[in-house]
Amino acid sequence: MKARFLVTGVAGFIGFHICKELLEEGYFVIGLDNLNNYYDVNLKKARLNELKKKSKSNFLFIKTELEDKKFLKLIFKKHKPQKVLHFAAQAGVRYSIENPSAYINSNLLGFGNILESCRNYPVEHLIYASSSSIYGGNKKIPFSEKDPVNSPISLYAATKKANELMAHSYSHIYKIPTTGLRFFTVYGPWGRPDMAPMIFTKSILSDKPINVFNKGDMARDFTYIDDVKKAVLKLINKIPEYSKNINSNESINIEKQTPYRIINVGNNKPVSLIRFIEVLENELQKKAIKRFEEIQPGDVKTTFADISLMKEVINFEPKTPIEIGLKEFVSWYRSFYRI
Repeated sequence: MKARFLVTGVAGFIGFHICKELLEEGYFVIGLDNLNNYYDVNLKKARLNELKKKSKSNFLFIKTELEDKKFLKLIFKKHKPQKVLHFAAQAGVRYSIENPSAYINSNLLGFGNILESCRNYPVEHLIYASSSSIYGGNKKIPFSEKDPVNSPISLYAATKKANELMAHSYSHIYKIPTTGLRFFTVYGPWGRPDMAPMIFTKSILSDKPINVFNKGDMARDFTYIDDVKKAVLKLINKIPEYSKNINSNESINIEKQTPYRIINVGNNKPVSLIRFIEVLENELQKKAIKRFEEIQPGDVKTTFADISLMKEVINFEPKTPIEIGLKEFVSWYRSFYRI
């Protein structure tokens, strides 16, 4: 019998793509989402409709808030998922400045309830979304999982660091195998309206100016969604292990006693913001009206993933260049919005 998955944030960008693949492979998926209005609810509903099309009675959608601990407990008790993929979160670095309480509720309390549910109804593996924003203002590049991440520069990043620490404690004490994924600027079809590809595309096609922050002196390790999907699916079965037979005379080795892992999921090829805009202009066959601005609070100048650990664990590295990824994104955008 194939494993039963619980996927949170199933109507979100990454959760949707992972769930779609699991359904196509015949797994039973319990999908959770609160369908909040942080961005267009109709896009989230359209993603859900796509999942229902792929489903052959192996998909159950439940609308719920993860902050509702009692209801979440009932879901785990009834459906007994074997593997949990936790992608639900209040997203967005800049919005965390405007509405910090949303991040505390969803990203801290919600994640705590997921961990408690996994403790009370043991699972084989909990995979959860962290973020490249956790590296904050680190100057050393590329960013490695071994680097200290003690200086988050946004509340969003702080909640993701907290998630990693919370997961570590549950992995150590309760032996729950956990894998945290530090995603680097994921983009592609069905992407989020609050991210650059969607914002820029909409503005360029509408003859509206785009804000080019830090006067264009920025770079992002844009990672195409299909590469992200492949990495996550490979990692599902790479369950962190721990040594059950630690010699009592051996000095305490927390790492050996804890089934815990953090992995960068990035493209390892940063693209300058100006180059990104050029590629998008080429695909849209239309020039952007650029409005150069100062860097925003909470933003970092460059992100760049060291993916040596990902290659070591799953023998995989992303291959999709920005030219191909944006081509696919623009094709989907025109089709979905009938342009």
